[in-house]
Amino acid sequence: MIASTALEASGEEDAVTWFTPILRNWIGFAYLGDYLSYALWLIVPVLLVYSLPLAIYCFVCVVNFALYIYQKKNNMQEHPSSKSWDKARKVVSYLVRSFGKIWHGFEIIGLEHLPEGSGLIIYYHGALGIDYACFVSTLYILTGRCCYSVSDHFLFGIPGIQLVLGLTGCGDRNKADCVAFLKKGELLGIAPGGLREQNFSDGNYNLIWGNRTGFAQVATEAKVPIIPIFTQNTREAYWTFGNTWLTRWLYESIRWVILPVYGGFPVKLRTYIGEPIPYDPNITAKELAEKTKTAIENLRDRYQKRPGNIMKAFLERFDKHHKEN
Repeated sequence: MIASTALEASGEEDAVTWFTPILRNWIGFAYLGDYLSYALWLIVPVLLVYSLPLAIYCFVCVVNFALYIYQKKNNMQEHPSSKSWDKARKVVSYLVRSFGKIWHGFEIIGLEHLPEGSGLIIYYHGALGIDYACFVSTLYILTGRCCYSVSDHFLFGIPGIQLVLGLTGCGDRNKADCVAFLKKGELLGIAPGGLREQNFSDGNYNLIWGNRTGFAQVATEAKVPIIPIFTQNTREAYWTFGNTWLTRWLYESIRWVILPVYGGFPVKLRTYIGEPIPYDPNITAKELAEKTKTAIENLRDRYQKRPGNIMKAFLERFDKHHKEN
């Protein structure tokens, strides 16, 4: 019995001894180095192409972590969009506004066009949305008013940014939510072009809205005015590339493709607020949507050189007066 056990143990040792070189050959450092090399060839170009969005994402994560510490330290139970978070909201708003002011000379023209009560703000979606973030932050600092936003649902699946989204008033709101929100007297921002416009518009600033009329239905049902806004030079500050039939087909298939963004050029950014389009029960949602589109195109045609020019947009930082005609 002892001899039999010894033979079995010896056989197992031989099997292990025989298998070990094979295991080493398959997962040894030589092969592992090759695999890592192949992986780096795939990963590094992707990281470089998306370096700007990744840098912004990392910064937002840092802010989100600071908000998490603030939440735990002060035992904050309320949602970040509530009034109890106003101190933190003001700090973040000053941070974003300072970036916009220093790097882009950001300013808002036409604050007098904002209604005292609720209103639906409709805007052109740039390549990165930095201009809109600067608008929301500057508006809060100057007036104390929050402009809440309807954001694409994919944002809420990204880890590490949820507190920032809540604090800045971003939400994945449906039509009923938007109507209820506006009836409370708040400002709400929507970009009808969304990711499609972000990805596939260009230096000509073409609005890519398709047949979207949902925002017009919201404004009609809530009986609020629509306020068109447009930011000058936003496509000179940040550009997308990769606009091809393949990427367009891919976007239409899965709806969350984000093209690579480059830039960060310190050009002048001015957000122009147009005259409100008042509530009119006698026009259809389709007619109201067309009227809103025309209003934004008029702002674009009045204040934006097309196609844009980065150098001219940069020199506009030294122009003390905004373009009137």
